[in-house]
Amino acid sequence: MSTIAHRRADVDGFNVFYREAGRADAPKLLLLHGFPSSSHMFRDLIPLLADRFHIVAPDLPGFGQSDMPEREHFAYTFDNLANVIDRFTEVIGLDRFAVYVFDYGAPTGLRLALKHPERITGIISQNGNAYVEGLSDGWNPIQAYWKDPSQANRDALRALLTKDTTVWQYTHGVSDTTAVSPDGYSLDDYYMNRPGAHEIQLDLFGDYQSNVALYPAFQHYFRTHQPPFLAVWGKHDPFFLPPGAEAFKRDLPNAEVRFFDTGHFALETHAAEIATAIAGFLLR
Repeated sequence: MSTIAHRRADVDGFNVFYREAGRADAPKLLLLHGFPSSSHMFRDLIPLLADRFHIVAPDLPGFGQSDMPEREHFAYTFDNLANVIDRFTEVIGLDRFAVYVFDYGAPTGLRLALKHPERITGIISQNGNAYVEGLSDGWNPIQAYWKDPSQANRDALRALLTKDTTVWQYTHGVSDTTAVSPDGYSLDDYYMNRPGAHEIQLDLFGDYQSNVALYPAFQHYFRTHQPPFLAVWGKHDPFFLPPGAEAFKRDLPNAEVRFFDTGHFALETHAAEIATAIAGFLLR
């Protein structure tokens, strides 16, 4: 098993924590986590791929061990998350790479693809959405906040930041919940309860509408550049539905779409199967 190094990069004064494994001369794979997680979610996947790929998994700004500046000093928008990660790839020398996008990692990684299509060698989307049909009714309270960003609608979203909701995200749709380690959701809850973290996450809930607005641009990128594409989807995801995975085939006829009998955090139960799918896809 390849050793995983835990590093920090100075990105124009912004501290980005990341995990790195594999040979520097191997094909490069950037792993981008989602809400409310961190690069810790890849703890099982990285060792399964590090013998064949050079893997880098950063914590997004405001998440995990990366800097979480106060909102007065850093606007928590997906454009800004992507800008930091874009510069991060340049600082550590990732010039051409495949990208694994999950949840919030999808609008982050797809912004990188829009800006630098020549750098993207392939895309793996694990419950990372880019089509409106992928959005479930679970988004209704957040969409209400987009339409009316009142304090009442903002406060209504605080229920999504509790430990019970985080545990539910990890266990919903999982046939055997004893297979889900408590380490992931417990760590997420720890980070979520740092001073100021709730307001940051509420800001990102509000800005998620910018991602939906970019769906046509993402889809145009797919049609124009035809990146090699693999969707590995937990089919019981309560937020991102299977039709969102199937929709990629409209713009990417050669896309591979695979469903797994699990929920949103598919790596918690199917890391080995997903690693096999990724390795076969990237090595082809």
